[in-house]
Amino acid sequence: MASTNYVYLCFMQNQKTILVAPLNWGLGHATRCIPIIHALQKSGFIPLLASDGSALELLKKEFPELECLEFPSYQITYAKNAKAFKWKLLFDSPKMLQAVKKEKKIVRELVAAGKIQGIISDNRLGVRNKKVPSVFITHQLNVLTGNTTWLSTKIHLDIIKKYDACWVPDIEGIGNLSGKLGHLVNVPSNVTYIGPLSRMKKKSLEKKYDILVLLSGPEPQRTYLEEKLMLELHNIDKKVLFVLGKVEEQQHCYNQDNFRVYNFMGSKALEKAINESEIIISRSGYTTIMDIAVLEKKVFFIPTPGQFEQEYLAKRLKGLGIAPSCKQEKFTVKELGILSFYRGLKISEKPKDLVSFFGLFDGE
Repeated sequence: MASTNYVYLCFMQNQKTILVAPLNWGLGHATRCIPIIHALQKSGFIPLLASDGSALELLKKEFPELECLEFPSYQITYAKNAKAFKWKLLFDSPKMLQAVKKEKKIVRELVAAGKIQGIISDNRLGVRNKKVPSVFITHQLNVLTGNTTWLSTKIHLDIIKKYDACWVPDIEGIGNLSGKLGHLVNVPSNVTYIGPLSRMKKKSLEKKYDILVLLSGPEPQRTYLEEKLMLELHNIDKKVLFVLGKVEEQQHCYNQDNFRVYNFMGSKALEKAINESEIIISRSGYTTIMDIAVLEKKVFFIPTPGQFEQEYLAKRLKGLGIAPSCKQEKFTVKELGILSFYRGLKISEKPKDLVSFFGLFDGE
């Protein structure tokens, strides 16, 4: 019955296809697009998915029935030294600009062939076209880069203004999750706050794990944190689940002493695992913050060294008494003892209906 309704809705919408293209920088951009893709399907649109690397593999596993395209990689990697993070990105910028140029060409060809009638880009800078409604998703209206924040923010806002709409996955007022990242004194006129995005739902399940470690993000820092936490949590009197954030062709898991380790989990399995866990240890990526806020779990954050955004979010939530955090090199098991003094993440407003934001795709 559900599939019949979906086909009927597609017919009513003249089967408009919307390109959904998240950036492959960790898994957060792809996972927060999942509720948008579901909402597009509910509205009768046909999502065409595009990304690269792990983000593309995740989307293929979540939506095996949908067509997926491989877009050029931005080839984003982190520096081994936190102090070199910004300069590593600057050094890699020619490769990024080349990828942006290539994805612009792909989008142009898709539009010219009549294959897409709308675009939703999650931080892919070249995925837009003047001939079809184009949306940009970002939680960073203010792009923190240290003493060059003014410049990175100006460049980003200039990009945002080229889109028909910019969707910020946060609430506008008190109780927001992104702080100064997603909130400016002078907000561009095309910006709309669509509320936090999460593929997760809170459920009351019996506790199975004392600690859940969620890993993600570009290398080599993802591996550095994996090695650090496996060493620190080894043989403690706690049941620990590791989800490594390595999206591969096959899911693998193994048990070792007090650990159960998965290379990756699909949305439903991960939702269940988080609901079954007492506390979470993770990076302070914005998508992770949204997911944990929806699930109302206690979390300890370890921001990626040198990444200004994650360091800011972790520091802000710690200062508000919401979630503790520390630097990667300073983490020990003893740090988890302060979790009881923090109130944890929660969503302060009722989730918005994503379908209501699709009106710009309804025109001829």
